[in-house]
Amino acid sequence: MRYFFESKVEKAEQGYSIQIPFNIWEVCKQRDVIQADIVIDNAIIECELHPKEKGKYDIIVQDENSELSKVEQGVNHKILLHVHGSLIVMNQNSPYSFERPIRKIDSMKVIMQDGDGLCGQCCVAMLAGVTLAEVITVMDCREWQATMGRLISALNYYGIDHTDIIVYNEGRDVVLPKCAILMEKLGRFSHYLVYFDGKYYDPNLGVLEEYDTSKLLGYLEIKC
Repeated sequence: MRYFFESKVEKAEQGYSIQIPFNIWEVCKQRDVIQADIVIDNAIIECELHPKEKGKYDIIVQDENSELSKVEQGVNHKILLHVHGSLIVMNQNSPYSFERPIRKIDSMKVIMQDGDGLCGQCCVAMLAGVTLAEVITVMDCREWQATMGRLISALNYYGIDHTDIIVYNEGRDVVLPKCAILMEKLGRFSHYLVYFDGKYYDPNLGVLEEYDTSKLLGYLEIKC
């Protein structure tokens, strides 16, 4: 899986560091030091992700003579991060596939959560056209447990195709694709909602014609 965001290159004690603006534990199964590579200014650079606290990581490039030595420091750069060994795998027991999905996404009906903490499961249920109860069973997770990694695994189970890049715009202006799962920061958790064909389907608020994109942390495009 790949992740697109903007961040700054900083000189470190040995080499260079780049802060990752999202929680790695929400999208990646590994912990401790993680092997990865980045694309920055058209250069592909091998790196490591070093933990800080509670899922926050920095990108570390220990070679002082790497391509990062040519990159301007202290200003935002567009960065494409590829984490080796993804959590996101197709469920082999699924009756669906990307070639035979559970349904063609040509319409959307909002599914509201009863209480809090099931917004991610609601999003999968909306996209798959199934009940919230079924999705909870498939995902095998309850309130506040639906990370983006779990959502993508559930999309794979239902054969709902998506891009392999999560875009983190962090409140900056963005042009959304026709369909996407949106993430917004809600305290220490993420809140998820579905965007489809110009409308926002929020498990808390219902169908919205407008949305304040300054709250948007990022999105995953759903192919339809």
